[in-house]
Amino acid sequence: MQGYVGVRTRLAAFAALVLIAVGAASARPAAAATPLTVAQAIATQNGSVQTVRGYIVGEPVATNTVNRSGFTADYAIALADTASETATSRMLYVQLTTQWRAAWGLKSNPGNLGKQVDVTGALGAYFSHPGQKSPTAIAASGGGSTEPPPSGGGPYDDTYYKDAIGKSGNALRTSLHTIIKQQRVLTYDQVWDALKDTDQDPANSNNVIEIYSGRSIAKSDNGGGVDQWNREHVWAKSHGDFGTVNGPGTDVHHLRPEDVTVNADRGNLDFDNGGSAVNQCPDCWRDGDSFEPRDAVKGDVARMILYMAIRYEGDDGWPNLEPNESVNNGSAPAIGKLSVLKAWNAADPPDAFEQRRNQRIYDQWQGNRNPFIDHPEWVTSIWP
Repeated sequence: MQGYVGVRTRLAAFAALVLIAVGAASARPAAAATPLTVAQAIATQNGSVQTVRGYIVGEPVATNTVNRSGFTADYAIALADTASETATSRMLYVQLTTQWRAAWGLKSNPGNLGKQVDVTGALGAYFSHPGQKSPTAIAASGGGSTEPPPSGGGPYDDTYYKDAIGKSGNALRTSLHTIIKQQRVLTYDQVWDALKDTDQDPANSNNVIEIYSGRSIAKSDNGGGVDQWNREHVWAKSHGDFGTVNGPGTDVHHLRPEDVTVNADRGNLDFDNGGSAVNQCPDCWRDGDSFEPRDAVKGDVARMILYMAIRYEGDDGWPNLEPNESVNNGSAPAIGKLSVLKAWNAADPPDAFEQRRNQRIYDQWQGNRNPFIDHPEWVTSIWP
């Protein structure tokens, strides 16, 4: 009997050890998924969140243009499967949101060129090119932190925006207004020269890009004639009746080159989705009370409109501008449709062209910035 009990005891102990071993094995974390190659990421532009491994090969500045030296900003990097790649068709354009720019932007860190990195983010077109947006992790391959830098901010958060950081809602709005209203005011004639700089075609320095049509046209071909380009007020100047007066009428944060005919077709319409096709403006639509621009600049339009609402609050002799839900605002100092503009801001994040434009206005022309280009997330903080 004692022998039988001893056997049972040993069997029970063995079974317990097996259960412990099985439990330990099942508790082990699954092995991390192998990162995608750049080629695989280019073929998987479906919005899924993936980790991609590649070499930093330059700074994207246009759909088919990547700077490999003379870096102009910290807003995007291009990845490739080899460090020597020069064909943009084999590159993935990675958006650098504010928390990643100080560590990974090439203007601030030219030594990052050629480094192999792992980037986790959503795979989808960026700057009309296969890309990866809204990264949640960036690290040197083989190690290093995958968390955003502790400041969580962009290059101007500790200086230009320091009084706004950490605020939300009306407090954020008030701080941003105080910050951005400090600007140099241009004349309407000066706007011509400003637009030739701010809206320069990255692929042809003799041209500008028209905002709605997307057409590249000679800088010198400006004026009021058919097929020339003129100065489009994205916040229609009749909405508040400020005309071309120095101030809101000459603020290049919302003035853009556009074909004379297309500019007339847009007129003073509010912004909304839908309508009939607009002649000479691919992927643009209009009806009796609203205009819809092409997808590639919908976010640009939204951020320009919302900049105007924060910049012009009625405390400096100019109208108090504000977006609303109407598409029939007439001459009121309002423009719509706010819910659509918020959706456009989310769907079309700032690209390299828009970011360069913001920088040129700040550095060369007005000395103020559009905060919604630097921090698109502030839109829903102010207009929840």
